[in-house]
Amino acid sequence: MAKVGSKLRLDGNGAPIWLLLELTYKCPLKCAFCSNPTDLDDLDNELSTDEWKQVIRDAKNMGSMQIGFSGGEPTLRKDLEELVEEANNLGYYTNLITSGIGLTIKRLERLKKAGLRHIQLGMQSSEPMTTHWLSGVDCFDKKIKIAKEIKRLGFPMVLNVPISKINIHLVPQIIELAAEIGVEYLELANVQYYNWALINREQLMPTQEELLKAEAQVIAARQRLGDKMTLFFVIPDYFEGRPKACMNGWGSIHLTVAPDGTVLPCSQARSMQHLNFPNVRNQDLSWIWHKSNEFHLYRGDSWMKEPCRSCSEKTTDFGGCRCQAFLLTGDASNTDPACSKSPHHSLITDAVKQANNSSKTPLIAREAGWVDLSAQS
Repeated sequence: MAKVGSKLRLDGNGAPIWLLLELTYKCPLKCAFCSNPTDLDDLDNELSTDEWKQVIRDAKNMGSMQIGFSGGEPTLRKDLEELVEEANNLGYYTNLITSGIGLTIKRLERLKKAGLRHIQLGMQSSEPMTTHWLSGVDCFDKKIKIAKEIKRLGFPMVLNVPISKINIHLVPQIIELAAEIGVEYLELANVQYYNWALINREQLMPTQEELLKAEAQVIAARQRLGDKMTLFFVIPDYFEGRPKACMNGWGSIHLTVAPDGTVLPCSQARSMQHLNFPNVRNQDLSWIWHKSNEFHLYRGDSWMKEPCRSCSEKTTDFGGCRCQAFLLTGDASNTDPACSKSPHHSLITDAVKQANNSSKTPLIAREAGWVDLSAQS
C-alpha cells in the first residue's frame, strides 16, 4: 500500500525496483506515435559500455530487481549482449523492449546465451499496409519472422500493439495473429498522447464508440482463448474521467536513464525542459534517487494544488500524470486534465470532440534519429 504524505512511497521499500535503460534514441522506424522526445538533435552523447555497466551495478546496489533495455531501438547498440550479460550475472530479470527490426536469428541466440529472460516486441498492425502507414517503414514481414524466431527459441514474449484510430478496426485480426504466433501476452494499449503522439493526436485518437466495440471484441476473445493467451486492453484516460496511477507516483518505484545519462522519474519527464534533471556522469545514482530536488519534487502530496490536495482519491492516482499535466497545461503541479475534477478538464473533452470530427490531415512521422537498416540481413 502507498503511504500518505511527503515521504518516498514504500511500494518498493524505497527502491527503484524497475529500471528502464534507454540505450539510444536512434531507431529504424519513424512511428507517428513515438514516445521519444520530439527534439532529438543531440544523438552523439550516448553512455559508453562501461558507463552503462556502472549504472546497472549502482541500481542493483539500491535494490533494483527488473531491468528493461529500451530506446529508440536498443538492438542498434552493439554492446547490448554485453549489457544483458552484466545484468543477468547480477541477478536482474532482464527484458528487451524492441521493434524487432535490428534482430536476427544469430543475435537472438546470442542474447539468449547472455541471459535475456523476456522480450516485448512492438507491432503496429496485423496487415502490411497499416504497419507501413504507422511505422513509416515496410517492416511487417520482418516483424512476423522475428516474432516466430523469438518463440522458437523459447523466450516469454509480450506482443505490444499500440491502438489508435488507424488500427482499432483490426483488433480481432491482431488477436488472431498473436494467437497464431503463440505469444503469452498481447498488450493492446491505446496510444498515450505524449511527444510525437501528441502532435498527431487528432489523427490517432479513436472515438468512444470504436473503443467500446474493440473492448467487447477483446472480452469475447478472452472467453474464446481461455488460458492460452493473456489479453490486456488499456483505454486512454481521456475517456475515463480519472487519470491512471502512473508508475505508482513520481519517483516511487521506477527510474529511467536516458541515452546521455540523464536520470528521469519516468520516461516522459524529459519534456519538462525547465527542470534540470541530474546525470549519472555528474552525480551518483543513489544520490540522484534519494537526494536530488527533481526526484523529490512531486513525491508524496505536499506539492498538490486543489482539487487534488483535499481529494479522497489522491493516494490512488497520485494526482495523475505530471508529464501530461505539464504538456497540456504548462504546469506540472496542476491536476492531470484527464481527471473530471480538474479545472482544465475541458482540454481533454475538447480534444475528444476534435478527434471525433478529425480531418484527413497526414500523420507527421518521427524522422530525427532514424536509421536505415534495409541493407542488413
